[in-house]
Amino acid sequence: MSPVRHSVALALMGVRYIALCAVLVFANLPAIVFAQSSCPGIHLKILDIRNSTGAVACALFESPVGFPTEFLHSATNIMVIKIRDTQARCDFLDIPPGTYALAVIHDENMDGKLGTNWMSVPTEGYGFSNDAKAFMGAPSFDAASFPYDGRNLDLRIRLNY
Repeated sequence: MSPVRHSVALALMGVRYIALCAVLVFANLPAIVFAQSSCPGIHLKILDIRNSTGAVACALFESPVGFPTEFLHSATNIMVIKIRDTQARCDFLDIPPGTYALAVIHDENMDGKLGTNWMSVPTEGYGFSNDAKAFMGAPSFDAASFPYDGRNLDLRIRLNY
């Protein structure tokens, strides 16, 4: 084989190699671009926020201990989120499988607790997972609890005022 032919053959092999690599990369591009998050979790959208004043506090409990009033001492995870255009979302990531309950408050005056009047009736928004109702006191952990299997879980909680 002449040196010129040898150089042309090597150049064609290089072009084929580059084309093959490009095909492999582009064939896998949808899997790369559209891959799910590597950190699944509990994703909570807060509904019916009456204004954008203050913040929303989301508390995730893994047992009835302290649910829902002692969230600073008893909650597994606590998240405080700024409200934007009367919308908020809390994302609890890397949560192990188990049974959980959520409590949410709209802390309008940013004092870190649910505001109440002289009769202990809430003056700020509140809500619980499973849309558990508060009647003459907070709902039980069992009423608000839900199973979590470790994958992505989308939940919604409506606030009550």
